[in-house]
Parts: sequence; C-alpha cells; structure tokens
Amino acid sequence: MSRVLKQPLEGIQSKNLTSEEINPERKHEPGDVSFPVRLFSFNKMATPSSGTSRRLVQYVIVRSDLIHTLSWPLGAVITQACHAATAAIHLHYSDPDTQEYLAELDSMHKVVLQFQSPHPHPTPQAPDEASLNTLSSTLREKDIAHKLWLEQPENIPTCLALKPYPKETMQPFLKKFKLFK
Repeated sequence: MSRVLKQPLEGIQSKNLTSEEINPERKHEPGDVSFPVRLFSFNKMATPSSGTSRRLVQYVIVRSDLIHTLSWPLGAVITQACHAATAAIHLHYSDPDTQEYLAELDSMHKVVLQFQSPHPHPTPQAPDEASLNTLSSTLREKDIAHKLWLEQPENIPTCLALKPYPKETMQPFLKKFKLFK
C-alpha cells in the first residue's frame, strides 16, 4: 500500500469501523462477510506539518473559439475543462504536488485561462485547434506535465490541464494567457 502524503497532516483522526458499526440497523446474518473500514476525519484547518505556505494551482487552458466561433454551448466547454482537469490529476496522482493539492480538498485552486490571439480578430481571445496543439508540444518540450483533452469520438483537442504546480513555477509560462470569459 502506498502512502498518499510524504508528511502527515495535523488534525487527522482515524478509527477502524466494522460493518455493524457503520450500519447497526441492518440485520447481520451468520456467515456475513464483514470488512473493517478505516474512517478518517479531518480538521478543517489541517495543513502540512512542515508549515509550508506555497500555493499549488491547477491551470486549465481552454479554446475559447469553441464558444465564440464554433457556437458550442458554455456547459459543453465547461465539461471539457472538467474532463481535462480530472484526467491530469489521474495521470499524475502519485506526484507529490498532486498529493498535497488533493490533501487540501477544501482549498483547491484552479485557474481557467484562454488564449490571447496575436492577430487582430473580432474575438481576439479565440485560439484554434493548431494553437492548442502547439501549446501542448511546447509544454511537453519543457517537461511540464499536462493532459491535452480530445473530445471523442471526433478527436477534437478542446483544452488542456496541467497537473497541480506551485503558482510561482508556472506564472512565467502562463502570463500571456487571460482568464477565461
């Protein structure tokens, strides 16, 4: 069994429970198989015991042309961003930054960005598929872990999400992007 965190969190309490303790009203028959369950309760103020104050952020970069040019519904575009963010977390689940990010469940930080097109255009924030693929290649060259999300079955790149990184590490790479509108 692998450890989720390198450092224990303060304020965590745990207790083993049996199925009878979990659901005492259920009639338990002889021969029922019972599995112990570990219950964890977290103090809302739990923080890494090292006292670090760095902010971890997961960045998601969306093709805004999906809305402004291709007329996708906003909900469909939000769904694409959710898929990409979830996939990036899954792919980099064992990464220490990802584990720290997940441990602070009630204070996660995500930033959703869009491209700022260098060309004059009626919708200057609208990138295209080629721009997103180029960004993904650039991130790969710089060893920045991310997931390029492809809408299926059409295989259309719609957005990409980085694994959680310290904010100060990613800001220089992402400062040219604007918040998604």
